[in-house]
Amino acid sequence: MEREENLELLLTHYTELAPLRAELYRALEVLWSAFSAGGKLLVGGNGGSAADSEHMVGELMKSFAFRRSIPTAVRETLSAQGERGARVAAMLEGALPAIAITGHDALQSAFGNDGDWKFAMAQQVYGYGRAGDVLLAISTSGNSENVLNAAETARALGLKVIALTGKNGGALAKIADVALIVPRQETYRIQELHLPIYHALCLALETAFFGEDANK
Repeated sequence: MEREENLELLLTHYTELAPLRAELYRALEVLWSAFSAGGKLLVGGNGGSAADSEHMVGELMKSFAFRRSIPTAVRETLSAQGERGARVAAMLEGALPAIAITGHDALQSAFGNDGDWKFAMAQQVYGYGRAGDVLLAISTSGNSENVLNAAETARALGLKVIALTGKNGGALAKIADVALIVPRQETYRIQELHLPIYHALCLALETAFFGEDANK
């Protein structure tokens, strides 16, 4: 399966997302380009969107729809280190580097206590982000202050920003490189469409980087 087929399957199953086709393809291209160049993805949001951030990272950092092999050179180097190395080599899976900036409780709480929690995500973007990376900023309203602060920091550092939002996209959609604005108004209904979107993107990326024809 080609990576784009995963997006077409998404649009087939969720016809109300048809107006997002061009932006979905742009989001996939931004992510593919970043990972191809050795970059990483930062993901952040609040509440249910924080859970979505962790969920997406889980799909990218290990096998999702099918087993991902690690490079032969890495496997052989580990195996040459002895029995334990061989066991590690047998268990490791291919990964696309991604970090949820919603976690790290000690850092978040320290920053909130010493300064202002609304800038804790921005601090993580500043610490982790490098030009060429991507920030996926999730906000159902598009107006979450801490998410906006993270997005502004990302822009200043040369990261691409993908907004995953709803309603009218809010302020976040206006500053993002790609804005995925689902056509719903209620928070929980917006989140219902966010999940299949990031699942489709993760599957498309897995297909591109770890599919049987990826290295041909």
